[in-house]
Amino acid sequence: MHPLYEEFVGHLAREDKPRCVEVALSHLSRGEIDVVTLYNEVLTPALNAPTYSAEEGAVRIWEEHVRSSIVRTIVENCYAFIQQEKKARNAAGVPRKSVIVVCPAEEFHEIGARMVADFFELAGFDATFVGANTPQEEILGALAVLKPTYVAVSATNTYSLVPARRILTQLREIRERSGTGFRIIVGGNAFRKNPALAQDMGADLHLSTFEDLRRLAEAT
Repeated sequence: MHPLYEEFVGHLAREDKPRCVEVALSHLSRGEIDVVTLYNEVLTPALNAPTYSAEEGAVRIWEEHVRSSIVRTIVENCYAFIQQEKKARNAAGVPRKSVIVVCPAEEFHEIGARMVADFFELAGFDATFVGANTPQEEILGALAVLKPTYVAVSATNTYSLVPARRILTQLREIRERSGTGFRIIVGGNAFRKNPALAQDMGADLHLSTFEDLRRLAEAT
């Protein structure tokens, strides 16, 4: 865990949004942390920290939503840092592969997928992020317009695996019918807990870390 984590999670526990944003972005500005480390070792574990109330004897869902909103703001504010690194990595003007990052219908947890889209950018791809709970027909419409090299489907929990299976089936059918060569990537906690699901559902690749994305970029 990065040393910044303890300070950040303390501010997050108090729902201190201004301080959370200030701490994260100031460390990025000073070069004391990079985006990948911030996402992996600070923001993600902070989001996964329990919000259990001993007094109420239950998880406080409203607190989870507030904390998610704070982290989402930080992720959006990381865009400028990501673009700076993107330009540095692609200084030679090397053609980049493209990817659409989507969540299945009924998947409302989008922050992880949003971070993954940023990871794709940093790894050397042009990434388009489609937000949570996007109807399948709209995802397929985006595919027809953007014609990506890859389509990445992110599923956070087991409840979203049924719609994920549906969209993967449709993606394979479109690929076969159109003759396009895009490859299907899956990721997210639902697949991380059971990696065999990726092959069972017909995905071409299961990626779970930034290093996985870097290796994929180097292989292409």
